[in-house]
Amino acid sequence: MQASIKHFGRKMVNIVDPHIKRDNKYSLHLEAEKNGYYIKTKDGKDFDGWCWPGSSSYLDFTSPQVRDFWSDRFSLEKYGGSTDILHIWNDMNEPSVFNGPEVTIPKDTLNLNGVEFREFHNLYGFYHQWATSEGIIRRSNKRAFVLSRAFFAGSQRFGAIWTGDNAAEWSHLAASIPMLLTIGLAGLPFAGADVGGFFGNPDEELLIRWYQAGAFQPFFRAHAHIDTKRREPWLFGDKTLRILRDIVRQRYTWLPQLYSLFREAELHGWPVMRSLWMHYPQDTETFGLEKQWMLGEDLLVTPVIEQGETSTNVYFPGKDNWFDVISYEKYEGGSHVRVAASLTKIPVYQRSGSIVFRKMRARRSTQMMISDPYTVIVALDAAGESVGSLYIDDESSFEYKTSKAYCDIKFSFSRSTLTGEPNCSGGFKPGNVIERVILVGESAEVKSVTKDDASSLEFSQSEKHIIVKMPVKSVSEGFSLTFNS
Repeated sequence: MQASIKHFGRKMVNIVDPHIKRDNKYSLHLEAEKNGYYIKTKDGKDFDGWCWPGSSSYLDFTSPQVRDFWSDRFSLEKYGGSTDILHIWNDMNEPSVFNGPEVTIPKDTLNLNGVEFREFHNLYGFYHQWATSEGIIRRSNKRAFVLSRAFFAGSQRFGAIWTGDNAAEWSHLAASIPMLLTIGLAGLPFAGADVGGFFGNPDEELLIRWYQAGAFQPFFRAHAHIDTKRREPWLFGDKTLRILRDIVRQRYTWLPQLYSLFREAELHGWPVMRSLWMHYPQDTETFGLEKQWMLGEDLLVTPVIEQGETSTNVYFPGKDNWFDVISYEKYEGGSHVRVAASLTKIPVYQRSGSIVFRKMRARRSTQMMISDPYTVIVALDAAGESVGSLYIDDESSFEYKTSKAYCDIKFSFSRSTLTGEPNCSGGFKPGNVIERVILVGESAEVKSVTKDDASSLEFSQSEKHIIVKMPVKSVSEGFSLTFNS
């Protein structure tokens, strides 16, 4: 099965919980018990709690020795049936103990150093995810994907997190927005909520609206309890299937922009998903907004989160103009507008003065998108200028750290000219072309578009935008395009 998945450039994620079944035929349990790696009761015995396998014990992940033991379990030799495309989801790692007080390990149990559990309860999931991530990295010296339900400050170094078991209710969809904004502000940028709700059964409208919100959040995953009704998109009829498929495709087109934002988060700690006031602290209208957010500083997202609505109120912050990313309709900053938002519409807007990046070809996986061409969207401000930055690396290795193998490309538009200035290092030179430049906010009629060698390019102009076709052969080479009026 994993070979079939790998053929399409996809990866698999399976659940690995921290509890270990107390079974004398289970080699992992026998080794952990022999080495004394389990959390102890106050009288020195291995703690025995109840979770999915039944009678279970829990490794002391606060111990570096135990974390090393756990990490080794993920080698291809020791993790039977695993391959280099298998990644991990750490669930139940608060940890959950069905028969424990407060449904977790008793506070008076002890780690290997004799410290009571009450002192490190909130760190248990942090250490568990750390050890798992280290194991996946050791396996192939590639970046790991490890999703964790429990987390702490610093968990952002090891993988993604989510908001836990929510419900298929409109109120939970609405609540997910301030929750994710707060998590991002706390320094954990790779977070999401269960799309559709974990408990209960969403109807088609709620499922569509939740997909629309989730597609523009850092971690995007549909997830449900085993006892809920099946909710694969194709089970809701052709119309809903088409809508959900289009939402997922939109998500994929924006991945270049998201990837650049994650690089910014790694370098500077900025959230990927941001409250409006972070960029408009002088605009008091933004302070109480919990139904909108920004992706970086250039995209404004306002999903519909109320049942039966086919329009929604959008506040456009600051003095910037904002452009609908589909229709390129312009909206003035500092205004409240009721915008139409049918079930097929996600209200997303690009800030004037920004340059953003997409890949528009539908693929089966991100791996198949690596060499795809870019579309560059330039939204002019009142002075006719814009700036933006695109980050590119190999998307899998650590060479961007060890060898500085990456490209950081600065784009700017000024005096009717778009320039790209690549800073590529470590021998990394991506060959992606720019297949399309879309210029938004240019009011003057453009008579020609020329490259820096004075050759002319094919373009078309409408009332709201100009499209230039195949302007740049490689993003790793500097260029300039001049729009001649």
